[in-house]
Amino acid sequence: MSDQNQQPVFQIQRVYLKDMSLEQPNSPAIFLEQEAPNIEVAVDVGAEALAETIFESTVTITVTAKIKDKVAFLVEGKQAGIFEAANIPPEQLDPLLGIGCPNIIYPYLRANIADMVTRAGFPPVHLAEINFEAFYQQRLQALAEQQQKEGGSGIVMPDGTAATKQ
Repeated sequence: MSDQNQQPVFQIQRVYLKDMSLEQPNSPAIFLEQEAPNIEVAVDVGAEALAETIFESTVTITVTAKIKDKVAFLVEGKQAGIFEAANIPPEQLDPLLGIGCPNIIYPYLRANIADMVTRAGFPPVHLAEINFEAFYQQRLQALAEQQQKEGGSGIVMPDGTAATKQ
């Protein structure tokens, strides 16, 4: 029986907190400040193959809170998931790993970051929903622009690699 006759398989194997760090460089003095902190959030998504049909997808969030020019806290969390993805067409696999998997693991990361900030003595930070499809498209666009600058064709294949001339 060939792979083309088999049904696509997508399953969550495990969701786990891969890394979490907290820095409070100006504590305890920062707790005496009355001003509300300015919050900056940075997001990154990654994926890698662990075996032929097993993949790890990660979402990393960095939250930096500043009051005036002083850092109140910096929290970085990396949530990961191990997923089985078999019999999925190659043009659908990259979006699955870059959009579908992050949508599954992000709620866990949001909860872990809110918990960490609260345990650090600050009011909880409630991170907004993220449109991972838009995030994925922005990354493809940035990759295409970078390849055009480097003299490539500018065409990006579904797996995110540059098209090559035969």
